[in-house]
Amino acid sequence: MARRISVFGSTGSIGQQTLDLIARDRQNFELFCLTGARNVTLLAEQAKELQPQIVITADDASAGLLSELLDGTGIKVQAGRTALLSAAQERVDWAMSSIVGFAGLEISLEIAKTGGVLALANKESLVCGGPLLRKECATYGATLLPVDSEHSAIFQLLKGEVRGSVSSVIITASGGPFRSWSREAMAGVTPAQAANHPKWSMGQRISIDSATLFNKALEVIEAKEIFDFSANEIEVIIHPQSVIHSMIRLKDQMVLAHLGVPDMRAAIGYALYYPDRSAIPVEPLDFAKLSKLDFEAPDIDRFPALNLAKQVMDHGGLAGAVLNGAKEAAMDAFLTREIGFLDMADLVSDALHDPAWQALGRGDQIDQIVAADRFSRDFVAANKGQRS
Repeated sequence: MARRISVFGSTGSIGQQTLDLIARDRQNFELFCLTGARNVTLLAEQAKELQPQIVITADDASAGLLSELLDGTGIKVQAGRTALLSAAQERVDWAMSSIVGFAGLEISLEIAKTGGVLALANKESLVCGGPLLRKECATYGATLLPVDSEHSAIFQLLKGEVRGSVSSVIITASGGPFRSWSREAMAGVTPAQAANHPKWSMGQRISIDSATLFNKALEVIEAKEIFDFSANEIEVIIHPQSVIHSMIRLKDQMVLAHLGVPDMRAAIGYALYYPDRSAIPVEPLDFAKLSKLDFEAPDIDRFPALNLAKQVMDHGGLAGAVLNGAKEAAMDAFLTREIGFLDMADLVSDALHDPAWQALGRGDQIDQIVAADRFSRDFVAANKGQRS
């Protein structure tokens, strides 16, 4: 019997690769819902090929064009935030949560409440609301499967080990495009340079997060929330080739590694077919062609995001929501050239060290998380002029 599937964020990089896998195995999957934002031309093309029951654009202004593009197909067209949340509340066998940014948190929470499989590619869901999302998964019996390549690797490595035998997890990072740049040179980085990742094909915002290592900072926090490791049990190592996706260090000091070519369809496919494995159109790793595997410690002075992640984990509560909201707002300011590349981390640090947000609550309620997100964005708006 075909599995019923929804893909939230189908026009993004992860969404497109998810649909690529589904299109290759149509007999095993039935699409209930696809969602996107302003790229309604691509969304309509996806819908025509895969024939979901419902297609939703988050952008109300794009609803008319989407309806026009899908006229005569019999596919139901909806628009807006309310429609997205309503679709997330519909029980399916497997749902991909890959809407970028804080906007994906509520979608992930609603998917969890249906009790199905939540394939999670939205880091912010765990960074901002990890305890709440895990509680909802436990309450409703939902299965949370990580789709980030690093966390998928850790998930697979841990399956063969008793938790008590694992002393730490090691998350790899490519180092981004400025791995060897001086701090002085990084001060002049432009948005176009920051969005040009040397290894992965990703969207603009995720690529810039990778360039600052904020993407890795979010992944460190995410690893804590998924696998219940402390800050001291999570290591980060720069590995430019991106062949080793993550590792686990055992009590006897042996290390197990998860290797493969850098192709996100491997992690997506693992979640899509879990608990089984299926053939995925990913190039096999040819060890004879691997000339070397390089590793180096991250430079916290040039990439302070990793230290900010440790502060978030040590503090807990709403700290993750504050970090993420400030990061997203600071990136907006960087993209409009209101602040420089290095100013993004400085603004996030300043927001985290403002004690005002600590009065907003413990972070176990969605309204508290939303308030912390709003606080951090307002903080950046009020203070970005001091960095320009």
